Amino acid sequence: MAEARRMLLFGSVCAFLSVAIGAFGAHALKSRLELNGTSAVFETGVHYQMLHSVALLLLAAFASTGLVPANKVDRIGVCFLVGIVIFSGSLYLLAISGIKLLGAITPFGGVAFMAGWLMLAASARQKPVG
Repeated sequence: MAEARRMLLFGSVCAFLSVAIGAFGAHALKSRLELNGTSAVFETGVHYQMLHSVALLLLAAFASTGLVPANKVDRIGVCFLVGIVIFSGSLYLLAISGIKLLGAITPFGGVAFMAGWLMLAASARQKPVG
């Protein structure tokens, strides 16, 4: 159950930050992002952060029912969190700074997202606890 609570906490905090970052980008950074032509890049970061925040919340629900084995929950959650930080974070920095080299980091976050989804799919094949 501790894993479920941890994922609920991480998912909730990441979702909150997604809304806050999105609002900050839409208001405080709007002119800068439009000037750089990077508002779509910033929005992609917010979009993927929110999607994977919801994935963390679903992971918490699955963990609490035993659908995802406890020993897999933290690994899957770490993949989603690492993906949020690297994928979304690099897009935020790229959009704000205009440093194109940051785009080379983004795929590593995408790989982390995909690893988390594959681990979640693999856990569906395991017999539930209980």
